[in-house]
Amino acid sequence: MEKINLILLICVLAIAVITIGYVFLIYHKIRRIKVLNPNVAENANYIRSGAITFLKREFKIIVPFVLIMAAVFVALGFIPAFKDAEGVGWQSAICFIVGAAFSALAGLVGMLSATNANSRTADSANNSGLGAALRVAFSGGAVLGLCVVGFGLVGLAGLFFAAFAIINATNGGNTFGALVEASSIITGYGLGCSVVALFGRVGGGIYTKCADVGADIVGKIESDLEEDDARNPATIADNVGDNVGDIAGMSSDLCESYVGSIVSAMTLATVLLQSLARKSAASIDAIDYRLIVFPLVLAGLGILASIISVIIIRSREWKDPQKTLDIATYIAVGIVVVGAVFLSVFYLRKGDGFIEVEGHAAPWAIGAIAAGLACGIAVGKIAEIYTSADYKTVKQIAKESETGHATNIIAGFASGMKSTAATVIALAAGIIIAYFCFGIYGIGLAAVGMLSTAGITISVDGYGPISDNAGGLAQMSGLPHEVREITDHLDAVGNTTAAVGKGFCTGSATFTAIALVLSYGQVSGLIEDITENTNRTMMSVDVTPFIIGILVGAMVPFLFSALVINSVGKAANKMVLEIRDQFREHPDILKGTEKPDYNRCIDIATKASLKEMILPGVIAVGTPIVVGILLGKEGLGALLIGALASSIMLAIFMANAGGAWDNAKKYIESMGMKGTEAHHASVTGDTVGDPLKDTAGPTMDILIKMMSVIALIMAPMLSSGFSVWSLIVK
Repeated sequence: MEKINLILLICVLAIAVITIGYVFLIYHKIRRIKVLNPNVAENANYIRSGAITFLKREFKIIVPFVLIMAAVFVALGFIPAFKDAEGVGWQSAICFIVGAAFSALAGLVGMLSATNANSRTADSANNSGLGAALRVAFSGGAVLGLCVVGFGLVGLAGLFFAAFAIINATNGGNTFGALVEASSIITGYGLGCSVVALFGRVGGGIYTKCADVGADIVGKIESDLEEDDARNPATIADNVGDNVGDIAGMSSDLCESYVGSIVSAMTLATVLLQSLARKSAASIDAIDYRLIVFPLVLAGLGILASIISVIIIRSREWKDPQKTLDIATYIAVGIVVVGAVFLSVFYLRKGDGFIEVEGHAAPWAIGAIAAGLACGIAVGKIAEIYTSADYKTVKQIAKESETGHATNIIAGFASGMKSTAATVIALAAGIIIAYFCFGIYGIGLAAVGMLSTAGITISVDGYGPISDNAGGLAQMSGLPHEVREITDHLDAVGNTTAAVGKGFCTGSATFTAIALVLSYGQVSGLIEDITENTNRTMMSVDVTPFIIGILVGAMVPFLFSALVINSVGKAANKMVLEIRDQFREHPDILKGTEKPDYNRCIDIATKASLKEMILPGVIAVGTPIVVGILLGKEGLGALLIGALASSIMLAIFMANAGGAWDNAKKYIESMGMKGTEAHHASVTGDTVGDPLKDTAGPTMDILIKMMSVIALIMAPMLSSGFSVWSLIVK
């Protein structure tokens, strides 16, 4: 490998290690802040204890699953049909285990930070006001954001570097072959992150929403209690859910998205270079290898930009939460754009010219990267327009609530569905620009570009659940009403940032999944060739299995969502019955003279969520395997396309509808209309939207990427044309 590539890889590793060090520095500073109110400290301890208990039980399910899958990868490495497959063999199994471990570690550290920051945020709001509370909440989110990208990149870059060095030393110095094999091996790392992300999002999502829905139905609607009233037995479980679902689950999710985008871009680069190497007129030299390393370098630049942004925001107290979080994002994006221009012009230079990809010179790479960044900002802004109380959509839902529950539900569904149009147009525009700037490799770069600032994006997203928990602690601990107003203001912005974060996940998943589908198409032979003259992909398919595959693929996200939402409903039903039983058997709870049994609610949420997450996980892993065997490469390729299309729509709809319902309720409350029919209707809308935006919606991006990675692993076996369908036809 060229010397400059080695130096930059070492720099990327160093940046990732420094990031992890900075994470623990912020974490230590948060813990040093003393919580002065004993009630806040006590209630925060309940939340922390419940969150840790859940993760321990969840890991008891995830660890055996990961080890079994790793054993399968090792076994597949000995099967001739999988000899050249992506992500199998003992080396990939090790990467798979490391990826799962780092994804889980990112979730664990982020959750521990959040459960420390929530009490400090509430206490700071009580003692020092909005500015101090905002700073603590953002710092807690920064630990989460930088932890995700730090652990994600240090594992990916470290394993790639180690795999390349070992392979290159043992294959007689065939540098290109070593790079291709190393890129193939680290596919396992991305899949390891995906498995933990899937279980984290599904399990955590079911937990948080069954507790939230149960608490709302009995507490707010039946008993007319305030949000987070200490007399509600499900209050602690509800706040625990914010951490296990919106912090631990979300961090594993975005770690997987972040790693997946880099892996897909590196895979596309190796496929392109292999295609060029097969052409007699083309030659591959060490300069061209930079295309494989470039996504890692771009990710390192993004982490550096995120750290600078976090340092700037934490250097002073800010008074406007939304403006502060927007500034943080724009600083990071600006740094990445400037750095990407420099890298595109100087790093991808080749003699007196530039490296070319599908007829495009390297400076056009900045166009693809910028398209990804701009698309991420656009998707986030659209989510803000449809979910923030500052815009008409939320106000319209609030107005519709005045005429009852049904009109609230209708308005919320309509707004969520409407939001898909603008989002899909933005995504389509970004994909087109990236493609015409730098071919299909440009789509991979756009995905990396969009997620290059994930460190700050996740920091902004993580701020929301911390603020929500702080509000809950303020209510439970009997802090003055003014404190709850501060935390509610922080939380309202947090609802919008959460919707922005979910839109960001969906957008990045779209780019990443398209890149993975294209990689699958080439490795399997479904895409015959990439022609330099026409810059088009040529596909050869058997129409019947292709149509069947599209139909099945479009159906899977609906089935997956239905199972997850139904799981929330079943678990919430148990929660409602438990709360009612406690109120009936212990009437002194509502009088405030007896404490509820919080642990029984926590136990119900934990058991239900861990049980219900298994079947959706089996569907996500098993569907591409079954379809590939039955319908062959055509059917599996179509499955990915169908699943991608319907997943995008569902994810956008559920995230934005749920966010709009939530903020409509908060808008009504801010108008002093608590206890009115409009408020009751808005609570119903919020309750319906909860499992959509926080459980089913966020799992869509994981589903399509996991199915794509499994398809990529199966591609070599299917490239020969094997399938049950082909045997029947013959």
